[in-house]
Amino acid sequence: MERFKKLLGNDQRTALMRKNIAASFLVKAWSGLVMLLLVPATLHCLGEYKNGIWLTISSMLIWIDNLDIGLGNGLRNQLAAQLAHDDTAKARETVSTTFIMLAVIIIPVMLTAVGLANTTDLYAFLNVDSKEVGDLTNVVVVSIILVSSTFIFKFIGNFYLGMQLPAVSNLLVTIGQTLALVATWVVYYTGNGSLMNIAIVNTAAPLVTYLLAYPYTFHVRYPQLRPSWRLFNKQSVRGLFSVGVKFFVLQIAGILLFMSSNILISRLLSPAIVTPYQIAYRYYSLVMILFTIISTPYWSATTDAWERGDLAWIRHSRRDMNRIMLMMGALLTVMTLVATPVYRLWVGSEVEVPPMLSILMAVYLFVILTSMSYSYFLNGVGALTIQLICTVTAATLFIPLSYLMVKHVQHDVCSILLTMIAVNLPGLVVNKIQFDKIINLKAHGIWTR
Repeated sequence: MERFKKLLGNDQRTALMRKNIAASFLVKAWSGLVMLLLVPATLHCLGEYKNGIWLTISSMLIWIDNLDIGLGNGLRNQLAAQLAHDDTAKARETVSTTFIMLAVIIIPVMLTAVGLANTTDLYAFLNVDSKEVGDLTNVVVVSIILVSSTFIFKFIGNFYLGMQLPAVSNLLVTIGQTLALVATWVVYYTGNGSLMNIAIVNTAAPLVTYLLAYPYTFHVRYPQLRPSWRLFNKQSVRGLFSVGVKFFVLQIAGILLFMSSNILISRLLSPAIVTPYQIAYRYYSLVMILFTIISTPYWSATTDAWERGDLAWIRHSRRDMNRIMLMMGALLTVMTLVATPVYRLWVGSEVEVPPMLSILMAVYLFVILTSMSYSYFLNGVGALTIQLICTVTAATLFIPLSYLMVKHVQHDVCSILLTMIAVNLPGLVVNKIQFDKIINLKAHGIWTR
């Protein structure tokens, strides 16, 4: 035990990180269980075809959820840096400016999205049979309005991340998921399992959570950092955007890579095939949850260490991360070996998940997690430019390559997963190279930004 404590370190930064990792384990364990229960609950309500449609709509809504021009992550980095220098006044100004800018951004986005939903033939776009779903446009419009409302208040999660309290951020997300699960089962047992009702309970649950969290956070727990209209500062906007715009582009490119796969599967294959794909993804995303619990605290802690010039702590933490990645690889391997019986136990025989889909999903997740293990450190020091180039390039290539693979190589979902793996591998290699250069003080030019 003493050797383990020595390995982690006894400084305040590491102690806070340990506490958050321990708390996050409890929160995320519950979150993982909720995610597992939500899949069969939604599937029972909607059936395989409509469930695939809802999953596709959900992936479209994530575009809106991430259109904050990087302000959320900009807040996270700025807040951690300002509090490292004990500048509470500047930190409150940053929080206020972020909150107001989010409100300014989302109104035109929401109106534009609602307009597009009402003027676009969504049935043709998503390859949906109008006989199966008669109110698709209304479902999308209601979902857009609720997600847009959540958009403003979800910055509370980024606030807690900047405070080096990721466990609280995770708790807010998990409460929203739990509310959605309870509401889904209520809808199912009352016989009201329509696509519209499922859309409402899933998009309204996080909004309710954040609306309840706001007064506790800024009137009870941290009144000294409460947002105020009079503290809006244009200079703070520039500071947030200097890093935030890069985060925004990374987010959008990441969405194109990770979430457009649902739309591609629906259009190129069938909405029904989205369901087995998402079941495999949800299964392996339990490893993503575990990894996120352990690794998320490293981001803001790295910002704090970098601001204080503590390179030894960052090097030490990277060695710990390498051990974590070995554990993730072993866990993914075991999950793949037992995947088929787990699927049967979990969702029954309603949906068949091909073994090759499970294998490729495990490989894809390992590539993503390894790349993220370097990204958390690079994000913490604000070194985003090369990540941005690699991610945008991958996102640009993903859709046309997926189309070619499905149409001309192999007409199934595995072709899309192979493409996802291929376009993400270069980013992993470059992330490692950049981290090594920065931590060894050999980075120059673009490698430092």
